[in-house]
Amino acid sequence: MITLINTNTMKPPIAPVGLDYIAGAVRKVGIDVEVLDLCLSNEPNKTIKEYFSIIQPELVAMTFRNIDDCFWPRSQWFVPELKQQIEQIRQFSDAKIVVGGVGFSIMPEPIMKYCGADFGIRGDGEDAIVALYNELTGGQRYENVPGLIWKNNGSFVSNKPAWPEELTLPTQRNEIDNITYFKLGGQCGVETKRGCNRPCIYCVDSLAKGKTLRLRRPDEITEEFENLLKKGIDVFHICDSEFNIPINHAKAVCTKLIQRGLGGKIRWYTYMTVTPFDNELAELMRKAGCAGIDFTGDSANAMMLSKYHQPHQKEDFQNAVELCRSREIAVMFDLLLGGPCETVDTLSETIDFMKTLNPDCVGAALGVRLYPDTVMADIVRKEGKPETNPNIKRKYSGQVDFLKPTFYISYLLGTKPAELVRDLIDGDKRFFEPMSEMDDTRSKDHNYNDNTELCQAIEAGARGAYWDILRKIRS
Repeated sequence: MITLINTNTMKPPIAPVGLDYIAGAVRKVGIDVEVLDLCLSNEPNKTIKEYFSIIQPELVAMTFRNIDDCFWPRSQWFVPELKQQIEQIRQFSDAKIVVGGVGFSIMPEPIMKYCGADFGIRGDGEDAIVALYNELTGGQRYENVPGLIWKNNGSFVSNKPAWPEELTLPTQRNEIDNITYFKLGGQCGVETKRGCNRPCIYCVDSLAKGKTLRLRRPDEITEEFENLLKKGIDVFHICDSEFNIPINHAKAVCTKLIQRGLGGKIRWYTYMTVTPFDNELAELMRKAGCAGIDFTGDSANAMMLSKYHQPHQKEDFQNAVELCRSREIAVMFDLLLGGPCETVDTLSETIDFMKTLNPDCVGAALGVRLYPDTVMADIVRKEGKPETNPNIKRKYSGQVDFLKPTFYISYLLGTKPAELVRDLIDGDKRFFEPMSEMDDTRSKDHNYNDNTELCQAIEAGARGAYWDILRKIRS
């Protein structure tokens, strides 16, 4: 038997869609599988003890979604909690432990070394977990397991990442308690693709999911929506890196939803790039039930857009707003402030421009989270010793370690960049402000981790993307 564990305990709770897919795939091949969901437990440590005092699986598979909250200066780090969970399981079970998930796949070997797991899986887990189980109970030829990271004579061996070319996922969505997640979390996730081929200098989606776009069939996606709707779930978040890449697939998904009559029955939100976005896609999204779009904007300054390797231009923002406004689709732009060479002037240009655009809300995130194997990591290396780099921000001492929350904020913004951004925003309620460096307290940011305001709104009946819920209750 395989026990799958959701280790993510952040609130409001986000349903572990990947775990749902994996459990369905495992069950489909006839292997017994159970899900132990620590997110829905009031006492995770007690839940672990009680479960493994009774159940002894051959394999424990733990999903690890987030390394940290990615917000400066709060910088809440989740890896120690994963280590503690593994240590506790080992008190009650001799089962082999494998860790996977998006967060894990970004830095698999450092996380394994820190947490002491037996195995790791980088990439998709559906086929990999089945293959690992079969090798554990059979030949133990670990080189046959896609994406597996394992130890051989004390050294890590990393198999080729598990990024199968054909992406087919279970559509039943029966393996986790999606109804409870909907009640407590306000939405339900669906993937229409995996992988990202965009060149953004900071992003790790290509590390976790591959650089090749792997598209699901629109009819399979629609079947999944229908199955969740039958359970009483009618608000969704499409979890793709960018829904409109490629644009023809996005249009095909929307067309299928419309053809199956789902557009008037569901509401959904998604992430998108500013381009490509045209009149046809906007109209199809509206008819298919789209309620809001969170655009990857980053900056409105031409130099900063070039630094981030973003293909869109300043005028493309206006097009996106107009296409959304004419169809009553809520629109948000996510900014990434403080990147390489950011100055007070480039910052002011971006914030002032966002005010004139009049989107529903703007996420003014300050600081670029640094990860290995990205262009941003190369930039930091070229700037000299990271421990003395004035652009590096962190809340730990010693050597710079990207496994821990480490951020890049241009020193040209001065010693109090968050205060500068907040002054430029000047109380505009459309903006989610960065947290103040002065007192480290929550303000009007959009950090969703342990967000009491969000939890209370959802408990009172709010549904939708978290940014849309927050902007409504704060307006």
